[in-house]
Amino acid sequence: MRQRRIAIVGATGLVGQEVLRVLEQRNFPVGELRLLASDRSVGKKIVFRDQELSVEATTAKAFAGMDFAFFAAGGDVSKEYAPIAAEAGALVIDKSGTFRMEPDVPLVVPEVNLDDAKAHKGIIASPNCSTIQLVVAMNPLHQRNRIKHMTVATYQSVSGSGREAVEELNEQAERVLHGQPAAPHFYPHQIAFNVLPQCDNFLDDGDTQEEWKLIHETRKIMHEPALRIGATCVRVPVIVGHSEAVHVEFTRHFSAEDAREVLVESPGVKVLDDPVVALYPYPWMASGQDEVFVGRIRPDDSLTNGLALWVVSDNLRKGAALNAVQIAEEVLRRGWL
Repeated sequence: MRQRRIAIVGATGLVGQEVLRVLEQRNFPVGELRLLASDRSVGKKIVFRDQELSVEATTAKAFAGMDFAFFAAGGDVSKEYAPIAAEAGALVIDKSGTFRMEPDVPLVVPEVNLDDAKAHKGIIASPNCSTIQLVVAMNPLHQRNRIKHMTVATYQSVSGSGREAVEELNEQAERVLHGQPAAPHFYPHQIAFNVLPQCDNFLDDGDTQEEWKLIHETRKIMHEPALRIGATCVRVPVIVGHSEAVHVEFTRHFSAEDAREVLVESPGVKVLDDPVVALYPYPWMASGQDEVFVGRIRPDDSLTNGLALWVVSDNLRKGAALNAVQIAEEVLRRGWL
């Protein structure tokens, strides 16, 4: 296979580092690799396939000749440089929220709506981490029995907020265990041994931006603009791995056994569901894994034709880096570059 020229923007961050791991583990055809970051990271050394590479500054000239540009550096950087990279001829796969809801930018999860990627105009958006695992698990059920309504409560790890949040949790936990006060700096309140019913900033209607993204991105990906979704997103003191309690109302009766059979056969999903032996997904076991894990599949009698499910995934991997690399793989496989 022809070797490709790759740029990674935000190469020193948690997601950028995971993109590098995924590219190496999946033997992506990387020829030239350009690692880009902010000025403070210029000159740092990163090893890829036993070769030490230097981090370069993110500039307009850095995208010349690139086939793919993975953006994992935040919305402001994507807004400034993603159009430049696309104009230079690179296919941009952007992890920020900058372009997700733009009508002419595909928002893609390969297991759900890969065909949308074909219509790209140089930029493909990758959804929010909590959205990805939700649609991977819910879309196969929706295709079998149309979903009328979903209520989702998320339990989101601190790595979804970046390296600074991880460091804050580690530092606070150590201080609390030693009987010392743990003043918050990154989050508005202490996160160690605590949960915060706030992911991202609040909007005027009382939802957070994370909840807004979960609702509207799911609708776009599943091509269901009127799908009724309620969401509460909660930050929990977990390093890696997002969990979601999902309560779903279907159009027709859907037994837990039938739903389980559908999910067992669904791409990207692994069912762990045997309460007799306490078999169910949880963040520690999902860390470093590619799949979206589903368990606790059971009737929800509070809803008409209702089911309850528990969905867990590694937010840095399938929720970010892996999804982006899978998009690139499928674009190459289908000749859509």
